[in-house]
Amino acid sequence: MVKNYTDLLKCDQECLWHPYTSMTTPLPSYLVEDADGVYLHLATGEKIIDGMSSWWSVVHGYNNAFINDAMKAQIDKFSHVMFGGLTHEPAVKLANTLIDITPVGLDKVFLADSGSVAVEVSIKMALQYQHSLGKADKNKLLTIKNGYHGDTFAAMSVCDPVNGMHSLFSGFISENYFADAPSIGFDDDWVDSAANSAIKSLKQQFKDNHQHIAALILEPIVQGAGGMRFYHPQYLRACRALCDQYEILLIADEIATGFGRSGKLFACEHANISPDILCLGKALTGGYLSLAATLCTTKVATTISKGEAGVFMHGPTFMGNPLACATANASLELLFKNDWQAQVRAIEQQLKTELLPIKQHKNIADVRVLGAIAVIEAKYKVNMAIIQQKFVEMGVWIRPFGKLIYIMPPFVISTAELKTLTQALANIVDCDEVFNKI
Repeated sequence: MVKNYTDLLKCDQECLWHPYTSMTTPLPSYLVEDADGVYLHLATGEKIIDGMSSWWSVVHGYNNAFINDAMKAQIDKFSHVMFGGLTHEPAVKLANTLIDITPVGLDKVFLADSGSVAVEVSIKMALQYQHSLGKADKNKLLTIKNGYHGDTFAAMSVCDPVNGMHSLFSGFISENYFADAPSIGFDDDWVDSAANSAIKSLKQQFKDNHQHIAALILEPIVQGAGGMRFYHPQYLRACRALCDQYEILLIADEIATGFGRSGKLFACEHANISPDILCLGKALTGGYLSLAATLCTTKVATTISKGEAGVFMHGPTFMGNPLACATANASLELLFKNDWQAQVRAIEQQLKTELLPIKQHKNIADVRVLGAIAVIEAKYKVNMAIIQQKFVEMGVWIRPFGKLIYIMPPFVISTAELKTLTQALANIVDCDEVFNKI
């Protein structure tokens, strides 16, 4: 019987396999007892500010009364019902809202249960679409390097081939086409010579392999876990134009960027383009429950429905879960009620003011800010155990990876709370012991 937090942590290390963590030499875990607003309350007494929004999802903070009430009301009705042959108001309302707020032309909504599954669904849609057109040879995907789309098998096949997990699962994951990552930053000047260089690799892939490519899949504007890079909107416009030219579908993975994180409601809006298929997740429910959505155009949906199978071949058990849909409806209502644009603008300005000067530090290679995202790229990889402990001592929760120390704070964070986060970042770069310089 587990009696106290020491026993809990011991049991945790012995029994629970955490993400990207060894079971023989596990990283320390910190026991959370409670959470509210932007704060996590640890069993050891610390009250720390969550700079990660629990992997970019908790945009309204923890224990939000408005979302709590919506969930309780739905629980009193029913928490789950199969979506095959049945429907319910929370799912219908959510679909209508998503169609209204996403880029134009995305009129059909498929509800799944996680971001990776949304990507799997989008890939299956693209393949089944081409098959329904009699183009079964179009069974590969094109993507760009430094991308990340999830840890399931089809999603892994379009993650970065070097920094991802391709070598470990060679022979099991599909081999797809990779173009060079866009080289022009979000705020850089887009001039003809640079533009030609940035999209040369992409154009060559379309030219050489279009007869085998079902879709181009990418993260619009912000490449997340593959490198936290921000690229120029003109590159995304070029992607849309090439897909149109070669009659290839464009899949936008906005699981991380959707719902305001980049400064636009959806990152595609920076380039004023609409994809053929859109993947959403993470902040969809405000971080309360796992839920994802894959939206597509009427053309994609009707083509699949007129194909050999006559239906789209996917159906998760918890598809359209009523409790998750009700939670998402409350989260989206709150997003607009709270004026997310003003929230994100204020966060962005403060992040730029307080973090951009760090770019001159001897341990730092780059600092970049876009919307409610701030990235400090160090010259050296960090020691995760040491840096995590130091951040907790500073009263913040920031979880870096590789050379990247970044934050994506909840939209409801106050100026003073955000200052605590940025001050911790400014302090940590002076701590040589957190960097593996050897």
